[in-house]
Amino acid sequence: MRFSATGIEGVVIVDLDPVADERGSFARLHCPEEFAAAGHPFAPLQTSLSRNLKAATLRGLHYEATPHKEAKLVRATRGAIFDVAVDLRPGSPTYRQWTGTELSAENGRALLIGRGLAHGFVTLEDDTDVLYQIDRIFEPGHGRGARWNDPAFGIQWPLQPQIMSERDATYPDHGSAS
Repeated sequence: MRFSATGIEGVVIVDLDPVADERGSFARLHCPEEFAAAGHPFAPLQTSLSRNLKAATLRGLHYEATPHKEAKLVRATRGAIFDVAVDLRPGSPTYRQWTGTELSAENGRALLIGRGLAHGFVTLEDDTDVLYQIDRIFEPGHGRGARWNDPAFGIQWPLQPQIMSERDATYPDHGSAS
């Protein structure tokens, strides 16, 4: 695996190093020892799958309230997404800044998103599946969110989201989010 820093501490792009032969290829998606050796300790306790039927489907921006903050490793296992992380850590030098990258089944790339960051994505293709590995067990009632088009963030989505939940469409601006 190759780990590449982004402009936000705690957000890391993880690229695969597949071994290929006449059968195809094989690559490790996660190894706690490799992540720790690279300075990014991450040990998932839960794995979830998001199925998305249409391109331009938006999910997010989601995060968990203190003390239930979670880190996650996100990858597209079918199709493609534009994946975004927003720094919501007060006092951080990159507070309210965002970073984004394309994750696809084709490129095999993942995004490691640390605690205290909001996460969201828009699908770039129909029939896109997104795999989440999360370092905490989900506990209902602690989910929070910020609106995908909140002017405090200025996220430049590569296409206009067309499909989203009512909740995701109506989160308040971050300045008034809890």
